[in-house]
Amino acid sequence: MSIWSRISDALSALAAGESLSQVFDRLRSPRERSVAFAIAVIALGAKMAKADGQVTRDEVTAFREVFHIAAQDEAGAAKVFNLARQDVAGFEVYAARIKAMFSGEPETLRDLLEGLFHIAMADGFYHPNEDAFLERVTEVFELPQAEFKALRMRFAPETHQDPYTVLGVTPDTPPDEIRKVWRKLVRENHPDAMIARGVPEEAVHLAQKRMADINRAWDEIAGVMS
Repeated sequence: MSIWSRISDALSALAAGESLSQVFDRLRSPRERSVAFAIAVIALGAKMAKADGQVTRDEVTAFREVFHIAAQDEAGAAKVFNLARQDVAGFEVYAARIKAMFSGEPETLRDLLEGLFHIAMADGFYHPNEDAFLERVTEVFELPQAEFKALRMRFAPETHQDPYTVLGVTPDTPPDEIRKVWRKLVRENHPDAMIARGVPEEAVHLAQKRMADINRAWDEIAGVMS
């Protein structure tokens, strides 16, 4: 059974009247973590796609890009997105349950938030309502405000790309410490590490942009230090 069939089964249970808590409780095994991750992005992504007043073809396409949907799974993926979009529950309810599901795993919550930023920027415009949505999700996830600002800086085209913010350091941080932070980020964002913490294989290409941003930031900082 593909991940999309498993996701569709879970969201169909939601549509049939099961609570989000009941569905997530069945997704606690290591094998189902990738399903839980995907549902989290689907649920919040479908709701965020309406934050700017409409669900555009670009945003739906961006959702598909996050997961690299195979041709044979397209129908199932569309069903999943539409089920989540039609659910009447508020996004904060989803965000809070997702936070509980991945309690003590800020890296996974950060992965989720990054997927949402990718969807938000699909149409090339970062809408103020999307900004408010993502900032509120960050708060519910109890991630540092610096994480939100770093992601917004990396994705929003009008934002100055400060390499120190990308790495989570400051210009005053000792060079050896900056190097350690860079190496740690490279390890944490290796595809194997992402899969281990629940990111579906269909979505690990999210790491490609992140790794490019991390390495570009390091190269820029290293050039200044040399």
